[in-house]
Amino acid sequence: MTAASLRLLLALLLIVSPCAFAADPGFDLVITNGHIVDGTGSPWYSGDIGIRDGRIAAIGNLSGAARKQTIDARGKVVAPGFIDMLGQSEMTVLVDPRLPSKIYQGITTEITGEGGSAAPLNDAIIQADRPGYEHYKINPDWRTFRQYFARLEKQGIGINLASYVGATQVRRMVLGDADVQPTPAQLKQMQDLVRDAMRDGTVGVSTSLMYAPAPYAKTEELIALASEASKFGGIYATHMRNESDSVLESIDEAVRIGRDAHIPVEIWHFKAAGKGNWGRMPELIARVNKARAESTDVEADTYAYTAWFNSMSAFVPAWAHDGGDAKLIERLQDPPTRARIRKDMETPSSNWDNEWQEISGPQDVMVSVVQNPALKQFQGKRLSEVAKAWNKDPVDTLLDLLIEDKAFTECAVFGMSEPDVALALQQPWVSIDNDSSGTSPEGILGEEHPHPRAYGTFPRILRKYVREEKKLTLEDAIRKFSSLPAQRIRLADRGVLKQGMWADVVVFDPETVRDLATFDDPNQLSQGMEYVLVDGVPVIEGGEMTGALPGKVLRGAGYVP
Repeated sequence: MTAASLRLLLALLLIVSPCAFAADPGFDLVITNGHIVDGTGSPWYSGDIGIRDGRIAAIGNLSGAARKQTIDARGKVVAPGFIDMLGQSEMTVLVDPRLPSKIYQGITTEITGEGGSAAPLNDAIIQADRPGYEHYKINPDWRTFRQYFARLEKQGIGINLASYVGATQVRRMVLGDADVQPTPAQLKQMQDLVRDAMRDGTVGVSTSLMYAPAPYAKTEELIALASEASKFGGIYATHMRNESDSVLESIDEAVRIGRDAHIPVEIWHFKAAGKGNWGRMPELIARVNKARAESTDVEADTYAYTAWFNSMSAFVPAWAHDGGDAKLIERLQDPPTRARIRKDMETPSSNWDNEWQEISGPQDVMVSVVQNPALKQFQGKRLSEVAKAWNKDPVDTLLDLLIEDKAFTECAVFGMSEPDVALALQQPWVSIDNDSSGTSPEGILGEEHPHPRAYGTFPRILRKYVREEKKLTLEDAIRKFSSLPAQRIRLADRGVLKQGMWADVVVFDPETVRDLATFDDPNQLSQGMEYVLVDGVPVIEGGEMTGALPGKVLRGAGYVP
């Protein structure tokens, strides 16, 4: 066909069907007039963002483009949705899949699975963990990650979710809760479980080395599991073995695992814990920078509060957890063993992360979540207040709380210094984690007394560290919320506002966005997120929750459909 005849044919087709070659199919939604902070750390720029089929289809002057919906972002920031590097919502997303506490912060993606993970499961683990399932009225009807992810997709979720497979979880599958070492055959079984989880779509392997039975694992065991995840493009994330007196040694262990397993390392909730370690953050930073200079890929994240949140049973030395919670309760009720536990708690030691030695006194411990209804009156109270009510000394009060609540109790522990927290936050390789499960002021979840970070982490950083204290620029904070974690988790199509990326987008006023949650009154949703889009669908619209469940399970590079 000649060039002239081709031009004639195209002209005839346009006469017959002018819509067939329409240049602009239109957008589902266009965000106009905003200050675009794209997530890269670059300064804001002006422009419109056109969204089609869940993705960013165009950025520029779209004033003449057809669209179904317009969001006028005049005077507001338009940024990528925030990524929570440690979210803990694997169970609560089954209770309230909208995850209000997350979306009102601007969180559109969560990474979860801290040492323990939603899967794999067996009957023994389910029986041991039954109090937790019963607390949330959950039927654990899955056994593998493939089945768990399928359950999430069937019910719908409000945000995107990815998970690690926990090293503790695979240890429990093979060895139970005992203080034992795996045989070569058992270690192979554990590696097989990691491999299966990576093929099911997990993004790496994780450890939480402070909580039994995890402390029983030696470094070589962790290297073997991390090596398996490395084969599938995964990363190694860790709640380190010690975050206080032996924190530098724990960083060294994490670096060794990364180096020997040929896997990137993410250090969760980077901190210098305990009053005796206040002011040591520069040492921690120097140790990470040294590892990076020597070509070990290490990064970290923080929630930027001065109190951590964990199980109250973490105050008890690891040896007393051998065999699980039921055995722990037996030991607490046996006078000679209880006396040994108490002695260990009251004796300074660098051999374990002794939280009792890291606080000024029982007033630094806040009872937060209990299962026993008789103990609900103490949620939000300090351990010193409970001790006074029971007319007992603080250590006995703590140990008796564990007995009465079957070791379920969770607490906030005030053990960090603000200068250390701020300095960690400012490091270029530090992103952000909530380290709390998604929750709600309503229903079962609203009956708990969580750490305020559950509701406020990201808006608090925007208010306190960007707007008020100016310790971060807005652009750098957004980078820490979006592109930095996205590149860490290998989410190549999220974390930046760019054509072709999934449309996870937030619209907010940087002058008014704020957290409301406090330690005394935590169940308060943050304010200021005008719009939050997950895969192009508003889950917050005009500052109100829509109830939409557009989130996806985000699977790792090793996923085999």
